[in-house]
Amino acid sequence: IEAQTERVLENLMAVLKEAKLGAENVVKTTLFLADMADFPKVNAVYGRYFPKEPPARSTFQVAGLPKNARIEIELVAAF
Repeated sequence: IEAQTERVLENLMAVLKEAKLGAENVVKTTLFLADMADFPKVNAVYGRYFPKEPPARSTFQVAGLPKNARIEIELVAAF
């Protein structure tokens, strides 16, 4: 789960960078986990990307994710 979380966040940071934004512009994230037991490990990785004033966050366990992923993250950023 750590590797998948890292990949998802790296992909999201790349999208933000293309828009000339950064982690500081993220105001809300929604995490979808295949297994809520993974939350502590996900939280540790997540904290490295949002070390100060993390955005508002919701986390849900879901029945399944595309391509058997264990995590999906949606974010909202503001200019």
